[in-house]
Amino acid sequence: MTLTAIAIDDEQVALSIIRTHAAQVPFLDIRGYFTDPFEALDYLQKEKVDLLFLDIRMPDISGLELMATLPGAPMVIFTTAYSEHAVQSFELDALDYLLKPFSFERFLKACNKAKALQVLIGQRSKSDVPAHIMLKSGYEQYKVMLDDILYLESAGNYINFVLKDKRILSRLSMQEALALLPPAQFTRVHRSFIVANNKIDKVDRSSLYIGSVAISIGAAYALAVGEIFG
Repeated sequence: MTLTAIAIDDEQVALSIIRTHAAQVPFLDIRGYFTDPFEALDYLQKEKVDLLFLDIRMPDISGLELMATLPGAPMVIFTTAYSEHAVQSFELDALDYLLKPFSFERFLKACNKAKALQVLIGQRSKSDVPAHIMLKSGYEQYKVMLDDILYLESAGNYINFVLKDKRILSRLSMQEALALLPPAQFTRVHRSFIVANNKIDKVDRSSLYIGSVAISIGAAYALAVGEIFG
């Protein structure tokens, strides 16, 4: 299974390093290298890729700002010379964070992480829809029926699974949580929220409602919300 990607960095030298490393990763297929982030966004409006290598400090728009507007929610690996952005990048659900200058070994580790998540998502989409998932919380494992899940909320490096009768906090990223759930039944509607489609009671221009709980609809996810209702 091939992992398709593009790389975005305003410095050609940085893109050349990614190109050199990528040539040694047999499952990685980088479809384009962009110094202009807006050209990359135009490309992503027309073509779907699995993964982005994305610089943070760029003219006109930062990588953090660009990630918030991405269509299709591809996996993102940030590449930057500035370590102070690490916490914010993971809050935005980046898969990994490569601090320049990074070695081939570190680059390969990030690619392997993306590949493993891609395989997990693929297995979930091809398998029969389960009735439950298993969640680890601390030292305990919980059997959670899918029909009991109302919504998921990001909480730093954790995800809060909000059920009909309780909450379970599990150390997962949003992408890892999505990979556990049947895509036909759950939708990401904000960078911090995933909802059970059949638990939505009402939708307006900027929010959806599950019971009395209002959940904001992120601008990048408005189309996905519209697709829930056909």
